[in-house]
Amino acid sequence: MRVSVDRDRCEGYGLCAEEASHLMHLDDDGELVLDRAEVPPESSDAVEAAVRVCPVAALKVS
Repeated sequence: MRVSVDRDRCEGYGLCAEEASHLMHLDDDGELVLDRAEVPPESSDAVEAAVRVCPVAALKVS
């Protein structure tokens, strides 16, 4: 599983980073940083939760 962010849609709410803080965070400018694009199997639930809480649907998993 891979996670990606659509930079044009992301508005930096940070809800995703709260759900999967070990995989993503907001930088000092409020931009989402994916620490790992490749999601380990044990983190798939957290990433799916991060995708669900994004109010602008900026995260995608494939």
